Amino acid sequence: MFASSKWHASQLLRAAVAALCIFTLLTGLASAAAGKDYYNILGVSRDASQQEIKRQYKTLSRKHHPDKNPGDEKAHERFIELAQAYEVLSDDEKREIYNRYGEEGLKNQGGPGGGGGFHDPFDIFAQFFGGHVRFNQRGGARAKPQGPDVHIRIPVSLLELYTGTEIEVDISKQMICSHCDGSGAASSDDIKTCDVCGGNGMRIVKQVLGPGIVQQMQTTCDECNGKGKKIAKPCPHCKGTRVHREADFLAVRVEPGMADGEQIVFEGEADQHPDHEPGSVVFNLQQQKHSIFERHGDNLHAEVTITLLEALVGFSHSIVHVDEKTHIQLKRTSVTPPGFIHKLQGKGMPHHQRASAGSTKYGDMFVTYWIQFPKSLDSGSKKQIESVLSKAEIEWDGSSSSTKLGSVHHRGQQAPSEPGAHEEL
Repeated sequence: MFASSKWHASQLLRAAVAALCIFTLLTGLASAAAGKDYYNILGVSRDASQQEIKRQYKTLSRKHHPDKNPGDEKAHERFIELAQAYEVLSDDEKREIYNRYGEEGLKNQGGPGGGGGFHDPFDIFAQFFGGHVRFNQRGGARAKPQGPDVHIRIPVSLLELYTGTEIEVDISKQMICSHCDGSGAASSDDIKTCDVCGGNGMRIVKQVLGPGIVQQMQTTCDECNGKGKKIAKPCPHCKGTRVHREADFLAVRVEPGMADGEQIVFEGEADQHPDHEPGSVVFNLQQQKHSIFERHGDNLHAEVTITLLEALVGFSHSIVHVDEKTHIQLKRTSVTPPGFIHKLQGKGMPHHQRASAGSTKYGDMFVTYWIQFPKSLDSGSKKQIESVLSKAEIEWDGSSSSTKLGSVHHRGQQAPSEPGAHEEL
């Protein structure tokens, strides 16, 4: 009887423990479901890599930055949420806690969202795009020198400069070691004050110049290389170098109407180092040659060859615009001399400055016509042409064979400002 009661008590205890475990698990899942979905905020899957998380944060934070959305409170809130999501998911330890227990689990662990709260979202943004990060970890204002800029040439087509585009550029750059935060030590306990210079980074060297003559000089401490600190145990991740190489990407936004040689600057995106602020990555646009058009400022220039017959009686042609969609109609009913320039107003490149202001205007297109002559004529054709062109009622232009080619009005040349030049409004 006693043994049976003991067995029943044991079974009840096991059932109670099992129920408690299930309750704890369900409570954790409910808490995770009830909190913010950081994966959904960044638009990544739960098994997303750190590279994907970083890429999404950079793309979305740039899109919702308050400076780009003045007066938009929703964009501001979204910007803060993105920083919070990145802060949690970019840290493996915090991400594991969040995956298991949700936002409530982070609060109980004293992580982001708990008593300490999140970091300033603008400081997190500045880690990727530069800007003015206000204070370092010790609370002092940063006064570091600026690192060198990195210049990269990026080829762009005339079409891309006309319509605008966004080009993702993969780069490899030097990053501050996230494990030691740029100290080079395995832990803060492994950072020791230099016993040679006493932490000053400088030491006094005495040199005897002669009897009773001693010279004192201040020089950089060669024991700690002027840092005032020595590393007892190097960081296992960066091997004490304080930095490491990391793959990254930048989304280069080419705006409509940008010019050949124009620069697109990403402040603070160059190599990082604990001893200086990162410089800028500067992209220099290089316009590639187009098969039809040449660009001069905001104007487009093209050359079209027509036959002698078309030059005399008129023609109707079309050329494809630089946007590769619009067909530009070229039509003339009067005589077209060689070198005639046909101006089409508003068919050129967009004005970049005005395009950014929301009132896009365009330059002009200039088409120069050249005449294709027949290689030879038979006697019958010559007589027919002679009979037509020898008529007295034909009005000829004012050119003469004695006009010099260097003059303003040489044979077969007309500028758009001349009365005979055609201008399409």
